[in-house]
Amino acid sequence: MRRPQTPARLPLDPWVLALLATVGLAALLPARGPAASVAEAASTGAVVLLFFLYGARLSTREALDGLRHWRLHLTVLACTFVLFPLLGLAARGLVPTLLSPSLASGLLFMCLVPSTIQSSIAFTSIARGNVPAAICAGSFSSLAGIVLTPLLAAVLLGASAGGFSPDSLLRIALQLLLPFLLGQALRRWVGGFLVRNKRVLGYVDRGSILLVVYTAFGAGMVAGVWHQVSAARLGALMAVEAVLLAVMLLVSWYGAKRLGFGRADRIAIQFAGSKKSLAAGLPMAGVLFGAQASLAVLPLMLFHQMQLMVCAVLARRRAGDSEPRAGAELPAGHVVEVSSALQHPAPQGR
Repeated sequence: MRRPQTPARLPLDPWVLALLATVGLAALLPARGPAASVAEAASTGAVVLLFFLYGARLSTREALDGLRHWRLHLTVLACTFVLFPLLGLAARGLVPTLLSPSLASGLLFMCLVPSTIQSSIAFTSIARGNVPAAICAGSFSSLAGIVLTPLLAAVLLGASAGGFSPDSLLRIALQLLLPFLLGQALRRWVGGFLVRNKRVLGYVDRGSILLVVYTAFGAGMVAGVWHQVSAARLGALMAVEAVLLAVMLLVSWYGAKRLGFGRADRIAIQFAGSKKSLAAGLPMAGVLFGAQASLAVLPLMLFHQMQLMVCAVLARRRAGDSEPRAGAELPAGHVVEVSSALQHPAPQGR
């Protein structure tokens, strides 16, 4: 007799504990004076290296092949940069009853951040969806976000994004876009190394996020911004984000069906269109918000873990709904380690 399957555990893992420990360290021992300058320079350097490795990893041929699914990618981009921001603007109506103005601004900024790459791929693979489409959709969203996120922040957040200026856009381009393009240019020499040493990108990924989190939350502690947040406000924020995630999961799934997409494509759209990237959002928040970045990224950090937990359960349910379909396999030369992505959720999805 077969034993009944036990429920899968939610992916609350050492990576999440590391994030919490970093926030605690920033609260107890924030960097001050010259040490703060060193920490900021180190986090900036780590982000530059991270996006260089992203560029070196992404196959230009795969990206060009993915353009054939332009309707799918436009749908994901619409979810990420149109529907999400509209819902973020609607959440401003919850001020001041549920959300403080600073948390509402952080929530809106989270809605402007691009989608993830690795976790979208991992969950699409688990659910037996169109993995190549998820690869390209996440990559295109990240590239578009380098330009669209700061521009949308300038229009929708205005003075709330106190650090925004044309110089801010230039800094984001230099920190994110330029390293990515340089990685693409050097992919011929670097890409093979990354394929053979996949852990390198994971270490740089997580290390850069921890540095940015420490720098942002430490600056917030020094500036004294944390007295603005109460436990009730945090609880309200989590409830609002849970509703937001549920709406995006439902709209991306049933909206894709109305648009005529098949099941495999709908899975890719749902997982790529409902997520927000911690790795892309944190460095942008540091440039746009300055000392207020710690409050600005708090909604993104909470949403990041929430989306991983919910989508892990949803992906397994989708996998049990039907047999594997065409398009669910990874293209040659681009293997995604799904179990590793769940046990150590990559923040870019990250």
